[in-house]
Amino acid sequence: MLAYASAVLIGADGDRHLASWLYGLEGGHWAMKQAWLTEGLIHRGGRALSGLASLAVGLLMLRGFCARHSRLRAARWPLLRLLASVALATGVISLIKQHSGMDCPWDLSQYGGLRPYYSLFASRPAGLRASGCFPAGHASAGYAWLGLYCFAVSVRPRWASRALALALGAGLVFGIGQQLRGAHFLSHDVWTAAICWFVALGIHLLGVAARGPAGRVAGLAWSGRRTR
Repeated sequence: MLAYASAVLIGADGDRHLASWLYGLEGGHWAMKQAWLTEGLIHRGGRALSGLASLAVGLLMLRGFCARHSRLRAARWPLLRLLASVALATGVISLIKQHSGMDCPWDLSQYGGLRPYYSLFASRPAGLRASGCFPAGHASAGYAWLGLYCFAVSVRPRWASRALALALGAGLVFGIGQQLRGAHFLSHDVWTAAICWFVALGIHLLGVAARGPAGRVAGLAWSGRRTR
């Protein structure tokens, strides 16, 4: 699926077709670049919200490790895995951005910038510094919470679909907001979502395997308490 999306968006130039359409809708310039909705609420506000959510998960995890009889004690390891997946996913995205050579739409001459377009795997001239726009950093503040799905699978399976919808919804809102500003192409968001998913899934599988039966028993204990 990722390879197909990349072929369509990057190889077949779907990225620029969509960006050109958005650019035209906004009147031939990025009218939403500094708008309150996209720059203030979705970008700055979304980043703050994700940070607060990470802090809340960290505090709940610490309480779970410190308390002897708290319900959170049974969820302390899933909470740790959730926090680790969020931190690692955003860290991996940030690391890739530092070494990728793809520019943001607003940097390109086609959309009012100064640079020519180079696709993800194209060779760039030695003197043309990369803007580090791939993959999408802000969208990772939403997609990194795909680990909520794995958390729910561990502690309350019937929450899993809602947790997945919440994380996907946050990533979509953050990603679309940045596309409207001219900050990213759609493929940047697709890759961010895929990376965040594989990080979350990998940490979940490793954590469950490392804890063995004890981890599964803890999850059942949490679920049992919640359904009484």
